[in-house]
Amino acid sequence: MEVVLSSPRGFCAGVVRAIDVVELCLKRYGPPIYVKHQIVHNPYVVAELESKGAITVENVEEIPPGSRVVFSAHGSPPEDFEKAAQLNLTVIDAVCPLVTRVHNEAKKYHREGKRVLLVGHRGHQEVIGTMGQVPMTLVDDAANSEIPNWDAQSEVAVLTQTTLSVGDTANAIKAIQARFPRAVVRTDICYATTNRQNAVNQMTALVDLVLVIGAENSSNCNRLRDVAEAAGVPAHLINGPAEIDPSWLEGIEKIGVTSGASTPEVLVESVIQALNPEKVTLLTGADEDVSFTLPRELR
Repeated sequence: MEVVLSSPRGFCAGVVRAIDVVELCLKRYGPPIYVKHQIVHNPYVVAELESKGAITVENVEEIPPGSRVVFSAHGSPPEDFEKAAQLNLTVIDAVCPLVTRVHNEAKKYHREGKRVLLVGHRGHQEVIGTMGQVPMTLVDDAANSEIPNWDAQSEVAVLTQTTLSVGDTANAIKAIQARFPRAVVRTDICYATTNRQNAVNQMTALVDLVLVIGAENSSNCNRLRDVAEAAGVPAHLINGPAEIDPSWLEGIEKIGVTSGASTPEVLVESVIQALNPEKVTLLTGADEDVSFTLPRELR
């Protein structure tokens, strides 16, 4: 058996920054450091930080007054900041700068009087945070939701969640533009999402099966599985080696392995070790040299 290892894979710059924020807070201020929502969508990462003194909560109201809290990489709606102020919490916002850019675009187009459409997955934390910025309407590509029946000449701005399928998003935007020919479109899918999907597309021509290492609630990990399946290659999303079904491997000669932007490399290594291949081939892909500065409070 041969493992074909995708590149790039694993942590993106926004995830690295978010994890660094929590770890620096723990070192500088000591535990407990509260984290509103999973800092990134990976249970291994969350458990590692919690073992050092981080406490993950879903609602700001769960945090004791006067505490220090890190808001997750996915972004938060303004109401969470308002609740934090009422509780006298010290907030350090670990939102990915690329998500912040989407928030700023939404505010800009709203000020200009445009109706804002967001292409994204209903209920995802990033979508919740973005939709809280200004009034906007969600077009959920996963649920084939209908495009609003506004006048065709409406001033419309289209934004996207950063972790969507490149192909599905293009189809959704094409449908929106057919309804609103004057729409201003910003494709906000981030570099890491695009690069990892392109790498999987390249890999599918070489393998019989794809394993995506990552969490079930990770949007970008799910999209990697979708990309492989769309190319006609069976694919499975797993958190680690314990979730490998031996029946998947029957008759398989080449297995593609990749991981989402919130998946630590240690999990990839553990899966490869469990597969125990005779050969590991590393594909070359886009070179990522992106980094983001820390929040002002931690510089």
